[in-house]
Amino acid sequence: MKHLLKLLDLTPEEIIGILDLADQLKYEKKHGIPHPRLAGKTLGMIFEKSSTRTRVSFETGMYQLGGHALFLSSHDLQIGRGEAVQDTARVLSRYLDGIMIRTFAQEEVESLAEYGNIPIINGLTDFCHPCQILADLMTIREHKGTLEGLKMCFIGDGNNMMNSLIVGCLKTKMSVSVACPEGYRPPQEILDFAAQYPCFELTDDPKKAAVGADVVITDVWTSMGQEEESEKRRKAFDGYQVNAELMALAKPDAMVQHCLPAHRGEEITADVFEAHADEIFDEAENRLHAQKAVLVTLLEDKN
Repeated sequence: MKHLLKLLDLTPEEIIGILDLADQLKYEKKHGIPHPRLAGKTLGMIFEKSSTRTRVSFETGMYQLGGHALFLSSHDLQIGRGEAVQDTARVLSRYLDGIMIRTFAQEEVESLAEYGNIPIINGLTDFCHPCQILADLMTIREHKGTLEGLKMCFIGDGNNMMNSLIVGCLKTKMSVSVACPEGYRPPQEILDFAAQYPCFELTDDPKKAAVGADVVITDVWTSMGQEEESEKRRKAFDGYQVNAELMALAKPDAMVQHCLPAHRGEEITADVFEAHADEIFDEAENRLHAQKAVLVTLLEDKN
């Protein structure tokens, strides 16, 4: 594993290895055991999309691992003024030990990896959100004790979250049922991957998807950069809300996950959110631990 560009690139064993390491690092942190495994290492963090959890968790994670993180806004870099991605990659590779980028186009992340010679971590693109899904898988395993055999249900947009959840859950032997309206389905690349698995279901009926689910997951209907579509999307996603009626179809002990920020009253009701707030904020905390595991996997000296 040289980079974390998308979960499609990782083997099931690599995913489980990251989760196991994340559990170990979380245990050490909770028990005050220092783990400066990246002492002297520097991570550049390029943000073309704003963030709360991504910036704070990566910056804090590097500090706890003994390294240093640099916040690099696209407004402060020449990349924001038209410098070619491949040139930025080659320059930053001479200064840094790794790059995390949160941006729009998946192609930009792939180009950094192609032209640079240091590890690249995808902090989010419009195509996928691998770091979030690693945290989700970590949280589900914490609460349920396993991943294999569980049913994950996602209700909402066929966006970066749904894309990565389909891949991550199927690769870790979960069954997957996703519900989204026509016109908002995942891209063909994801559907082709999922077609290999008989335990995958795509439907436009949220109630059908939720039946017997161990984990119910949703996300905002309008993602960053889609604000002009918000009214159109509200109409398209009418009936795709995670509410008490839908949760009654899932297993009685079903979890709820949300990558945040949440729009209470739209994709999830306030009562369901608050009933599962501990699980949701465990998920948010685990961004820190899962990403520390990614950082150690990619940046720690192996000799």
